Amino acid sequence: MFVDSHCHLDRLELDKLGLSLDQVIANAQAQHIEHMLCVCVSLAEFAQMAEKVAAFSNVSVSCGEHPLHQQDNVDPDQLLQLCALPAVVAVGETGLDYFYAPDSKLSQQQAFVSHIEVANQLNKPLIIHTRDARADTLALMRSHQADKCGGVLHCFTENWEMAKAALDLGFYISISGIMTFRNADELRSVVKKLPLDRLLIETDAPYLAPVPHRGKTNQPAYVTAVAEAVAQVKGIAVAELAQHTTANFYQLFSSVKKVA
Repeated sequence: MFVDSHCHLDRLELDKLGLSLDQVIANAQAQHIEHMLCVCVSLAEFAQMAEKVAAFSNVSVSCGEHPLHQQDNVDPDQLLQLCALPAVVAVGETGLDYFYAPDSKLSQQQAFVSHIEVANQLNKPLIIHTRDARADTLALMRSHQADKCGGVLHCFTENWEMAKAALDLGFYISISGIMTFRNADELRSVVKKLPLDRLLIETDAPYLAPVPHRGKTNQPAYVTAVAEAVAQVKGIAVAELAQHTTANFYQLFSSVKKVA
């Protein structure tokens, strides 16, 4: 059985897919995906997101403000209030993105710190997005003791040095369909080195559909293609990769209730 450790079910263009959300979930189940984590990118959209997936016992939710979705400075009190809800299993996604938004570095850093502090206060893991911000991401993780709450660097595209630094802080590394892309040789070399007990897989749906689905709207069912690619690079059977990544998911997101 597989887990999609990071998707955005509320952002699927269901009309474009020609599917209902029920059918998307059914597609995933047909591919032996037993659980999905629907990740929040905006506090303003959290309630609507949570409502959309509330009927599905095999979908959990996080709460946070993506560095590229910050309309205003993140309100730490609102963040704490929402993340404290029992349904919320993780804080994020949060982090730093200097590739798309270098002009908002300061506000991104302030928001990231707020998320780390909330995660530590609630003892819930962090979901971290980082792009072109390796040094600052690691510096803030260290200085604000992100190792206490732990978490995951999702949709990882950085180098081995950053992966190793995150692993040393007790974090997991999540791999998306990017590793199936033709120009992702460096990422594949990182995946080869990642320890199996710190590895997660994800779709980041509706974005970044893996080969052979590239160009289509991504959906959780496609996480099997990510698993197959990772297993090939690791030189292990897909079933073994599934066993490790699924166990890792429940280890990290310990408040997720596994559906029998």
